[in-house]
Amino acid sequence: MPKSPKYLLIGSAEPYSGKTATILGIAHQLQQKKLDIAYGKPLGTCPSLSPEDGIDEDVRLVAKTLNLPARRLLPTLVFLDEAALAKRLTGKDGTDYSPAVAKSAGGAYGDLVLLEGAGTLEEGYLLNLSLPQVAEAADASVLLVAGLQSVLSVERLLAAKQRLGARLSGVLLNDIPAEQLLTAQEAVRPFLESQGVPVLGMLPRSNLLRSVSVAQLARRLGAEVLCRSDRLDLMVETLTIGAMNVNSAIKYFSEGRNMAVVTGGDRTDIQMAALETNTQCLILTGHIQPPPAVLSRAEEVEVPVLSVALDTLATVEIIERALRQVRLQEPVKVEYIRQMMAEHFDIDRLLAALDLQPAVARS
Repeated sequence: MPKSPKYLLIGSAEPYSGKTATILGIAHQLQQKKLDIAYGKPLGTCPSLSPEDGIDEDVRLVAKTLNLPARRLLPTLVFLDEAALAKRLTGKDGTDYSPAVAKSAGGAYGDLVLLEGAGTLEEGYLLNLSLPQVAEAADASVLLVAGLQSVLSVERLLAAKQRLGARLSGVLLNDIPAEQLLTAQEAVRPFLESQGVPVLGMLPRSNLLRSVSVAQLARRLGAEVLCRSDRLDLMVETLTIGAMNVNSAIKYFSEGRNMAVVTGGDRTDIQMAALETNTQCLILTGHIQPPPAVLSRAEEVEVPVLSVALDTLATVEIIERALRQVRLQEPVKVEYIRQMMAEHFDIDRLLAALDLQPAVARS
């Protein structure tokens, strides 16, 4: 009879902290140590682009990246959306999903099952699938991923420690701004360790991981690609609005890095100025066709030009949301997070906390 695996639930205290990236980084190291892993996301939070297949996009990404067979994937039990919560509130769905978590966990084999939690400790509570509830149902240890924007984040972690108790095996401090790195190393880490919160890793902020591809922006904006559709893999890190006079724009653009420049379709002067700087894509609002000279220059410098029917304000709001809610989809990001986790995350300390030995050590 197959042995029962260990369970590690990766969660966070706030959304978009980097859980999926952390799972990919950890799983890569585990596979290198010849450990047999499985993965599941009991509470779906990222519906598939093809809703009929019922697969969470994070599950699809992890399964593909790690080359996990179907037998190593636990089912997503329900998606967290307004429809699911409305059914709960009106009594149309009284399912207690906790036993289903325990049942699916009990059917998994291997050395370690990685479970991905929702965006916060509370999300999924009405469905009995909040992080503490899933941890209890699967008898899982917990690794928390926390963005460290300032020392104020420490209070959130201490509160999580109080709620999770001995199940908390450690935390990964993620997305640490350069100006906070020294404080994180010399003050935050020692303090958390003194409070019984093991700090298993600290990752500095990465512009690459906070970027979004031009293809993603085009899809979100419903944009028409006017030229260089072969360069939609370019990565955008910052947003710049071209609404000033051309002299100011040139100075403004020269200070930007890997920009998406949003400007009116009738602002030819701004468009040409943007194409002479570090612009990754030019987004023209108002569905106004630019003159041939703009497209010709964009072809030369290999900058995609997108045309949208939206006004500038609506366009900017969509792009800002995309940059705030960046997901790990591009292969270049996956490879980068593997390198970062290998350098900055203590996988051996995690395995010790889980009382789990690498297969190479057991053979």
